[in-house]
Amino acid sequence: MPAAAEKEMKIITLQEINRLAREEPEQLVLDSERKYERNVAAAAQLVADRFAEKPIILLSGPSGSGKTTTAHRLGGELERLGIKAHVISMDDYFFPNELIEKEPDGSIDYEKPQRVDTELLREHLEKLSRCETVALPKFDFTTGTRLVGETISRTSDSAVIIEGIHALNPEVAGKCKDIATCLYVSVRTRISGRNGELLHPSKIRLMRRMSRDRLFRGRDISGTVTMFGSVQRGENLYIMPYKDYSDFDIDTFFDYEICIYKRIIGELDGKKGELENGGLFAGLLPQFVADTVSLSPELIPSGSVIREFVG
Repeated sequence: MPAAAEKEMKIITLQEINRLAREEPEQLVLDSERKYERNVAAAAQLVADRFAEKPIILLSGPSGSGKTTTAHRLGGELERLGIKAHVISMDDYFFPNELIEKEPDGSIDYEKPQRVDTELLREHLEKLSRCETVALPKFDFTTGTRLVGETISRTSDSAVIIEGIHALNPEVAGKCKDIATCLYVSVRTRISGRNGELLHPSKIRLMRRMSRDRLFRGRDISGTVTMFGSVQRGENLYIMPYKDYSDFDIDTFFDYEICIYKRIIGELDGKKGELENGGLFAGLLPQFVADTVSLSPELIPSGSVIREFVG
């Protein structure tokens, strides 16, 4: 089965990344992007092969995995195969904040499955599978309210992609295996360091969030690291238990990406204490960043997943 091979964890050495970054930076970026494109194309072909029986695609993945860009890139590949695609964010099915029970500290946990209006979501999935018209909701994160979104009608030659962290959770999306192909999107590659130590994919996704938070959310590295434990807890509780429900895994790792983050987040040696307090391996992330060759973000193609994190 194609999905089985895609579930294998891959390893690349930092030595090889650095060699290519020094000698052939443009080719390194191009090859990385093409590898991802082949992965998305394979997923699209799987969807197309099942399309007559399964016109719904449920796409899940943890924070920093590149779900949104991948969902739209998948839609583009499907259209190349003659299948139109509607991309819907599961976040738009959030209950209004006023209906959600707050945490003991008064905050709202946006990662809990109970955040999603599962009854409405399942109703819409069933209707869309039957080519019925639905009025989509639209969640406003600024006000915490749910608005009325666009109305869509799925035709017999179109698919619907639902992307969100709970997309593979049957308690949220229901038992949709009969009408849906399930995809899992995440970093599936580890980087091997100077002494053979491995940088876990979660740390690569952490660097993505460090970059995005610093550039666009006014949050420094300390703030991102402080949230790391909570993010991992949510992933372990609500996402990881269901990743094996996927029919195909899409690896969103790019061989060159750590070289980009080095330039944006800077050296981490002065942040070792904060990183260790955040539950990260003592000195491991600073060591990897220090050992990495830097590349300019200008090398990144405009439609790349990495643009989600560097703009």
